[in-house]
Amino acid sequence: MGLLSEFYGCLPHDLGLDVAAVTVRPSSSSELVLAEHSPPLPRVFLGASTSESLEQRVDAARRSVDRTLAAGTVNATQLDLLEEQVLWAREEYLFTPPTPMLKTLLGHLAEVEHLAMDRQPASVQVRLSELAAMLATLVADALMKLGDLTRSRSWFATARNAADDSGNVELRARVRAQAAMLPFYYGPLESAVSLSREARILSRGRPGATAAFASAAEARALAKLGDAEGAEAALRRAMAAFEQSGAGGGADNDAFAFPQRRLLLYESGTLTALGRTSQARRVQEEALSLYPKRTGIDPALLHFEAALCLVKDRSLAEACQLAGATFLRIDPAHRTPIVEERARDVIEALPPAIQGTRAARELREILALPPGQK
Repeated sequence: MGLLSEFYGCLPHDLGLDVAAVTVRPSSSSELVLAEHSPPLPRVFLGASTSESLEQRVDAARRSVDRTLAAGTVNATQLDLLEEQVLWAREEYLFTPPTPMLKTLLGHLAEVEHLAMDRQPASVQVRLSELAAMLATLVADALMKLGDLTRSRSWFATARNAADDSGNVELRARVRAQAAMLPFYYGPLESAVSLSREARILSRGRPGATAAFASAAEARALAKLGDAEGAEAALRRAMAAFEQSGAGGGADNDAFAFPQRRLLLYESGTLTALGRTSQARRVQEEALSLYPKRTGIDPALLHFEAALCLVKDRSLAEACQLAGATFLRIDPAHRTPIVEERARDVIEALPPAIQGTRAARELREILALPPGQK
């Protein structure tokens, strides 16, 4: 284009040439280079020498991708060991007080998060998301026991997010069923029904411990809302799912298991709320016989429900005495706000005229004692 302009003694525009389309390379008077906007080169090509052939660039791109994949891959042994540590934490959770357990769980979560921050193959990322969901669920549950409801709610949301990210349907259902405990104890009860029902729907067609857990949680919440018909139907579904799955034959020393004693715990809550005290007492006794010596607060929860049955049967002084004795028997490290709330449920269930009696006052005094004296 420059030569033509010189030959005719005019500007490129006068010759009808588009000056925006081409430019003259300063290093050569005759080599034309396109200056139109072109798509950017892949990052791997940006530093490539112009003398490299296309084949060399293709090979360089492949080697770069391979290095990225190798750098982001977690060693299988490393991931297996991490899963073993999480399984150990799930077992320890059954009897370890929530405060020290939180430190352990957060340590494992930090390791999972560190690995998940790098690019990982899909199969590895799924396993990391599953581990994150399990650990976050236990953190949320521990915070609930400690009475930190706002943080517990946030951690349950994180657990659901991680479970959904994993794509594991059973885990998605399990996290939702576990999350239903927070609104069951602290409200609103409608949220407990919604979460447990969502878990049951996710478990549809997959008879197992999670399906039984979801229906049992739904039954207990419906009973507390006064929906006797719905609670009975949900409890029947829970029993059927438990029997079909053979869940009672599996390991029961795992926070993510649902052994028979836990099914009975939920059945006790359902029957107690429905006022079926004689049936509830039989279920409570059976459940208590199945708990090992080293355990958490579940046996205490069953005793508090037995005290509520005594209130319904008008044995009011006996109910207060049972609640007080139960509270004092609990290991001080396990006397968390959730346990205190369950004991106060007994006081609140008393008729107003009885709440000022000596037995009720003594129970209040026990709950008001400083931590070191309880």
